[in-house]
Amino acid sequence: MPATHIRRWKTLALTTSAVLVGLTLPAMTASPASATNTSYDSTYYKNAVGKTGTSLKSSLHTIISSQSKISYSAVWNALKVTDQDPNNSSNVILLYSGVSRSKTLNGGDVGDWNREHTWAKSHGDFGEVTGPGTDLHHLRPADVQVNGIRGNLDFDNGGGSRVDSDSFEPRDADKGDVARMILYMAVRYDGGDGFADLEPDEKVNNGSAPYIGKLSVLKQWNEQDPPSAFEEKRNQVIYDTYQHNRNPFIDHPEWVEAIW
Repeated sequence: MPATHIRRWKTLALTTSAVLVGLTLPAMTASPASATNTSYDSTYYKNAVGKTGTSLKSSLHTIISSQSKISYSAVWNALKVTDQDPNNSSNVILLYSGVSRSKTLNGGDVGDWNREHTWAKSHGDFGEVTGPGTDLHHLRPADVQVNGIRGNLDFDNGGGSRVDSDSFEPRDADKGDVARMILYMAVRYDGGDGFADLEPDEKVNNGSAPYIGKLSVLKQWNEQDPPSAFEEKRNQVIYDTYQHNRNPFIDHPEWVEAIW
């Protein structure tokens, strides 16, 4: 990434880190993940049920690769539907902060929300191209400044600090969401359709390589923060209205451990 961008993110981190720290929740105790939605097991997931390891991953890739795609400009309006505040239809809920903000405040200025690529687009160099760059299963509305703080950092526990020199730790309520979005991308984009083979690994500072870490931490987050009603509804809206594919780890978070 350009040095000027890195310096900008560090500056934003200094001015806004207090906001992120203020959103820290008490530590959660992990329990084994279990299915949250089995209603698609005999239809959508029928060729994956009962499998494990690379066989499960391959089957899920085939299933979820059948999808409709939208343009990057169309993502703006889609996010206003997928991430609508259940208590205020004029607002969206922002990733990382949990703030409810007016749908009309989408843009690039301070106080706006923009389109966060949870799998940072530089990690695989797919930019905003139709496909991984526009996949709603990893795109979420986020505060412009908080999005800037995350930048393209890998995910890891920060020891109480939400951002450090080489990683970003979301608030507890978003940790499972982040893990399941990242692992969806790793299954969906395997290098066979002209895009990079996206994979999680155990490193940070992955830069432009098509990897994001840390896998062990993402697995922990998946256990700690099970799918919420908001996350489940979002998955359903994307399936019904936009892409017509699902994030299997929202329906079956136990499949994370079954594959990795």
